[in-house]
Amino acid sequence: MPTPLQGRHIALGVTGSIAAYKALDLASKLIQANATVVAMLTDGATRFVSPLAFAAITHRPAVTDLYDPQSELGIDHVALAEQADLVIVAPATANTLAKMAHGLADGPVTTTLLATAAPVLVAPAMDAHMFDHPATQDNLAILRERGVYVAGPVSGRMASGLVGTGRMVEPADLVGHARLILGLTGDLSGRRLVVTAGGTEEAIDPVRVITNHSSGKMGYAIAEAARDRGASVTLVAAPNSLPDPVGVSVVRVTSAADMGSAVTSAVENTDALVMAAAVSDWTPADVSPHKAKKGSSDSITLELKKTEDILASLSSPGLVKVGFAAETEGLERNARAKLTGKGLDLVVANDVTDPGSGFGSDDNRVTLIGRDGEAERLPKMAKYEVGHRILDRVAAILTQRP
Repeated sequence: MPTPLQGRHIALGVTGSIAAYKALDLASKLIQANATVVAMLTDGATRFVSPLAFAAITHRPAVTDLYDPQSELGIDHVALAEQADLVIVAPATANTLAKMAHGLADGPVTTTLLATAAPVLVAPAMDAHMFDHPATQDNLAILRERGVYVAGPVSGRMASGLVGTGRMVEPADLVGHARLILGLTGDLSGRRLVVTAGGTEEAIDPVRVITNHSSGKMGYAIAEAARDRGASVTLVAAPNSLPDPVGVSVVRVTSAADMGSAVTSAVENTDALVMAAAVSDWTPADVSPHKAKKGSSDSITLELKKTEDILASLSSPGLVKVGFAAETEGLERNARAKLTGKGLDLVVANDVTDPGSGFGSDDNRVTLIGRDGEAERLPKMAKYEVGHRILDRVAAILTQRP
């Protein structure tokens, strides 16, 4: 399934901030997501970046003059406003935010904003003192009340040398915000999903842990796919190096016991649980309070005890339960045993020894087995696409339940 950006028309407003250079990267990322992008530049923006640069990236002339007789869009603000599925203003200066809040229209960006019925996303960028000023805060409050989506700003060092809140959010995060907004009307709109990801860690002592090779990529991909279909998503994540997905509520945990507690709490009033995490089956029976030293011994013996089976222990009425079976042999046999033994609605089986689709890869090759016992063997595909195939099954199950 394509992302919500594919085939969508994005009007990108760029205003006079040093952060305007980031808008070039944003335009590139939107194009890579197969969106159609037309850039609109204020006079101030052209002092920092060239309209030609945006034209080269978007393959469309950048709009700098509302009344350019050579423009293929005619009266640009009307055409852009009608074509746009989403208007993004990034960076959005304090001056532009003030104009938006009070309905001023003196250029291609502000005039298009007045003329459009599309959702609007702004990414403020300015000096920290300007952002903190009561006038700016009042203007942002007005815009939020009108339904404008505001992303950022974030804290950090700015061009002035001041450290504070005022930096524009990174382009990759803005793409996430755009996907979130455009996906709000998806087939999982109004649904609540809990997804787990990563490999849990079981402490041996204050320094060492028992863990596994799970990168968390599969669970994160499912969480992003669910968000892109309009779901409200909680991601319970074991230790990993992945950034938090935009628009997803992330609960970070460490051990299997931590994950069990977090999942049990998160699934209250939830429609579906997708348990993609690699949860430890065993944990040390006793954790040393101090780092164990080598000493003179050539070996060490650890006594392990079973961890609680999170999926099997959940009995929330109406909850759609999806489990994963990461196997090295007997793939479908072991997956079917998990399906029935844990009372699952769907099991996702994958052979972790399969080259190019094991731990840490960006792709996966899985087999989906539902309660009817039929196995749907999928070809190798990106984990985001696998996530959508899983969610197709989840959505179908949900429509059959009251």
